[in-house]
Amino acid sequence: MEGGLAGAAALTLLHETVKRLTPNAPRMDLLGMNAITKGLRYINAKTPDERELYRWTLAGDLLSNALYYSVAGATTKAHPLVRGGLLGLAAGAGAVLLPKPMGLPTSYSSRKPKTSLMTIGLYLAGGLVAAAVMTALEKRQRKQKDEWQQRLITSGQA
Repeated sequence: MEGGLAGAAALTLLHETVKRLTPNAPRMDLLGMNAITKGLRYINAKTPDERELYRWTLAGDLLSNALYYSVAGATTKAHPLVRGGLLGLAAGAGAVLLPKPMGLPTSYSSRKPKTSLMTIGLYLAGGLVAAAVMTALEKRQRKQKDEWQQRLITSGQA
């Protein structure tokens, strides 16, 4: 889960930075806020004010992306960077292609070709960060296990 959280945090940090620096940046925050508002209206629930709605969106994005990216290391240990990259590409493609069929505005993730490419790139970066962190944690865990086994062997020889 740590790798998934790292990927989600990287995605969110990159998104927040890019949207402040680039005029055609994706606005996944606004897409998320729109989706939450639509869902709340569907169930006749009160929509929170804009600040609270933004917090809900940010928390939901971090949680859902962390769970999603954690899949990069959930199965076999072979090729986690490839799996993380493919997960990121799939998430980015979904962010570009799914809003329209879901009845959400497409402009937030695919306003211009640049916007679509940035959207896919942000999710790709998140997937790669998740996989890299998982790989590093796995190596550290393996090293600690090897050192522990070596201590056991050494202490048994005394």
